[in-house]
Amino acid sequence: MPAQTKPIELYYWPTPNGWKISVMLEELGAPYEVKFVNIGRGEQFEPSFLQIAPNNRMPAIIDPEGPDGAPISVFESGAILQYLGRKFGRFYPAHERSRVEVDQWLMWQMGGLGPMCGQAHHFRQYAPEQVPYAIERYTNEVNRLYGVMNKRLADRDFLAGDYSIADIACVGWVRPYKNQGQNLEDFPNLKRWFETIMARPAVERGMAAGQEYRRNLADDKDAQKVLFGQKARS
Repeated sequence: MPAQTKPIELYYWPTPNGWKISVMLEELGAPYEVKFVNIGRGEQFEPSFLQIAPNNRMPAIIDPEGPDGAPISVFESGAILQYLGRKFGRFYPAHERSRVEVDQWLMWQMGGLGPMCGQAHHFRQYAPEQVPYAIERYTNEVNRLYGVMNKRLADRDFLAGDYSIADIACVGWVRPYKNQGQNLEDFPNLKRWFETIMARPAVERGMAAGQEYRRNLADDKDAQKVLFGQKARS
């Protein structure tokens, strides 16, 4: 692992996507400095933040010791995990066959588990009116995805062999399973995996970052206006 002498700047808010990177940095033991981006107050639209995260979403990082020694910024949580895994040579295998195995499950989380859990959260917790079809649709889809993980974990400890960025990407989205209308008792292999990862000290530390700022957005109408229904901005 290369020695990191300057802290990596982590632009972060305590959400499942933010936890991916705080957990990864804790697992790596790399020095980092948290720059909180209050997404409920619109700080993700600040011009300075958009320079490093043009999709106006956290997390993002600035690594002052990037390739060839020059600073680099990276946005999108999956891309950040891959970057850090390559840089530090941990939790992301160098062998191509093993790396493809990890990439498959990382992309599965990015394209499936995260978005579907997010929709389930929205329609179960935040929608201004109950939409039974949407609630059933996304709750069932999360249930299906949990089933995929449960089957995958029937004969292995982790999603892609050894503990990897694929597990780091997924665990934060399983953490609020109750808000998604799920019961982990229905998925014993997933439950064992979840409890194993949540017991890791680095995961505990990573998910504790900014925990004091977490709150239930269901009653925060101003934050909902910022977070939901966004349109293009000039």
